[in-house]
Amino acid sequence: MLLLAGFALAALTLASIGIYGVVSYNVTQRTQEIGIRMALGASAGQVQRQVVTRTLALVSCGIFAGVLAALALARLTASLLYGIPTTDAPTFAATVVVLLAVALSAGYGPAFRASRVDPMSALRSN
Repeated sequence: MLLLAGFALAALTLASIGIYGVVSYNVTQRTQEIGIRMALGASAGQVQRQVVTRTLALVSCGIFAGVLAALALARLTASLLYGIPTTDAPTFAATVVVLLAVALSAGYGPAFRASRVDPMSALRSN
């Protein structure tokens, strides 16, 4: 059971690192778009809110698909779990909360930095 818990923790860590990397890279790639929005009059708060909302929407779709897949595959692991239901709600909820928190921090950090960039320098960069 400890080995299984260790693998689950490793999987959660890898998923968190992957989500953070992909979301952070995606937001960094959109620096020019953010510069254009700010040059057209959008405030830093509006830009940050838009980026974080889009990030959470995309990650929520992925988490929803992952939870559905986990529930579908729970029957395969039922023989390995003793005394724990295959649909352990606290475990699923904790995983969702951790992944959403990682996605929120991954989207907000680069969005905050990008909203502080001078719009003209963002427009000039490649």
